[in-house]
Amino acid sequence: MRGATDIKSKTADWWSAAKNNKLFRNGLLGASAIAMLDQISKFIIVHHVNLPERRQIDISGIFDLTYVQNFGASFGMLAGGMGSRILLSLISTGVAIGLAIWLGRLTRPVGATGIAFVIGGALGNLYDRIAYGYVVDFLDFSGLHFPWVFNVADMAINVGVAFLLLDAWQTRNLEDPTEK
Repeated sequence: MRGATDIKSKTADWWSAAKNNKLFRNGLLGASAIAMLDQISKFIIVHHVNLPERRQIDISGIFDLTYVQNFGASFGMLAGGMGSRILLSLISTGVAIGLAIWLGRLTRPVGATGIAFVIGGALGNLYDRIAYGYVVDFLDFSGLHFPWVFNVADMAINVGVAFLLLDAWQTRNLEDPTEK
C-alpha cells in the first residue's frame, strides 16, 4: 500500500509542477500541431494528390513524391505483421508518455522544443499505425542518394533529436540536467 501512496504523491508533485510550466503547455501544443500537420499532409497526399494510385510523381532531379506503405519503424526498420505493429505502437505510446513526463519538469526551451517535435512525430506515425496498420511515407529524396522515403512525422522526430542533442551539448557541464 505504501508504494501506491508514493506513486500518487510523486504523480501529484509532478502534475503540480507541470501544470504551471509554460514549456509543458507550449510543448504539448507544439506536439499537437506537428501531429496535425503530419496527418493533414498525408490526407492531402492520399486523397487529393491520389498518390496511392499514381505511385510516384516526378518533381525534380532531387525530389519526388513516392507513395510507400511503411509497415516498420522509421525508414522501414522492424517491418513485420501484427506483432510488430503492436510492438511499434506500444513503443511509440511509451516514448510519447515518457517524453511528456520529462517535458513537465523541463525548464530549458531548447530541450522542450526537441521533446515537442519528437512527441508530435511519434503521435503522427502512431495514428497511421493504429488506423491503417502502416505509416504513409511520401517524401523521396533519392535524387540526392537518400535511400529512404519518409514523411513529416519522421522529419519532426529527427529535428527533435537534433534539438535534444543541442540541448545536451549546451548543458553538458550542469550538475542537474533538468535545470537551466
